[in-house]
Amino acid sequence: MPDTTALSDTTALPDAAAVPAPRRAAAPTSGAVVGKPLAGITVVSIEQAVAAPFATRQLVDLGARVIKIERPGAGDFARGYGETVKGLASYFVWLNRAKESLTLDLKQPEAREVLAGLLAGADVFVQNLAPGAAARLGLDAATLRTRDPRMIVCDISGYGSAGPLRDKKAYDLLIQCETGLLSVTGAPDAPAKVGISVADISAGMYAYTAVLTALFMRERTGEGAALEVSLFDSLTEWMAQPMYYAMYTGVPPARTGTSHASIAPYGGFRTGDGGSVQL
Repeated sequence: MPDTTALSDTTALPDAAAVPAPRRAAAPTSGAVVGKPLAGITVVSIEQAVAAPFATRQLVDLGARVIKIERPGAGDFARGYGETVKGLASYFVWLNRAKESLTLDLKQPEAREVLAGLLAGADVFVQNLAPGAAARLGLDAATLRTRDPRMIVCDISGYGSAGPLRDKKAYDLLIQCETGLLSVTGAPDAPAKVGISVADISAGMYAYTAVLTALFMRERTGEGAALEVSLFDSLTEWMAQPMYYAMYTGVPPARTGTSHASIAPYGGFRTGDGGSVQL
């Protein structure tokens, strides 16, 4: 298995024999020294961009072994987001530290055999493929958990698996608009998106906490879980306060720059010496 340095360049593994099988976490023996809380947990993730990589990055920070599956050739989309960190994209470096990586063309039987070997010993499977892609590959939660009821499967999508938008792709700015976030950011005459990928990050954080909860429950019940997280639902939850404000006042919160719709003094103010101060 490639080590963490492989993240600077994707590595193709041609057959299952080349991949050491992951091993499930064993309960620590009495008196054993316990390291990070997720030591011994193996996560396999078919991931790209921000949401799923953010979730699994949190898991690897807690000691999990994360095996990142990438596309042949270009790899993770985030590899192409720039070359600012020693030739690598800052997004990619931020989201993928300490992970192991390999490329697999999952249209090929040999690659699917490699993936099956990895999943056979994995505790968690995470994916943020395009809508319907996981099911076409036999990687949907129902199929995987029929084979292994202890597996935790986390699907991250734009809009979830139900509803009229379930087959639609999504991206961060679109979700910021659709959830109303742009209605409360920016100046009165100019909406502004949040300067980071807040929809992706919120979904990644909810996925991470959902996986932790499922691991905790598995210790109690012996059963894994099928988890669904969507960008739209995640950011909609964050917009609850403006929604309550509008519902009970009859007036939507105004875009007020760095000021606040209901708290004063708050925001930016000019100072006597020509500078500014934020309160």
